[in-house]
Amino acid sequence: MGFQTQVNLTPAIGLNGDFASGNPRASFPSPEGGFVAGSGGVTVGRFAWVSTSDGKTVLNTGTGKPQGFIHREQQAFITTYLAESGSNVPAGQPVTLMNKGDYFATATVAAATIGQKVFAKLADGTVQTGAAGATISGYIETDFTVSRACAIGELTVITL
Repeated sequence: MGFQTQVNLTPAIGLNGDFASGNPRASFPSPEGGFVAGSGGVTVGRFAWVSTSDGKTVLNTGTGKPQGFIHREQQAFITTYLAESGSNVPAGQPVTLMNKGDYFATATVAAATIGQKVFAKLADGTVQTGAAGATISGYIETDFTVSRACAIGELTVITL
């Protein structure tokens, strides 16, 4: 752990991939033995796709709508040398894909406003928000919507 450089007056509202409420949530049905992270691992707080080759490998890249969102359940490892934190679940480790519920996610490209749709980047599963039915190059519209406004790079709440 690094040297403390700041003190906040209030705790953070959450972390990328955290549950944002106690509302009902559901996971995408997994195969016998469960899902595992694919080659290179998967990143918490991003959307993910199940590989069509074996039906159990999960990747942060894909085509079509993602099967779920990878929530934070302390399954990521710190794999970067001298890093203080990490959000990568290494290849072969178990993963749960969530497809209903309220989750904290980072708005990576644009500010999020309540009611916008959530889009998943096909290349890495990151989150972008936009108008329902919009066409955003490299992204696909998910069933999730924004339920907490935020600025670029801040935490929003995505809901389904």
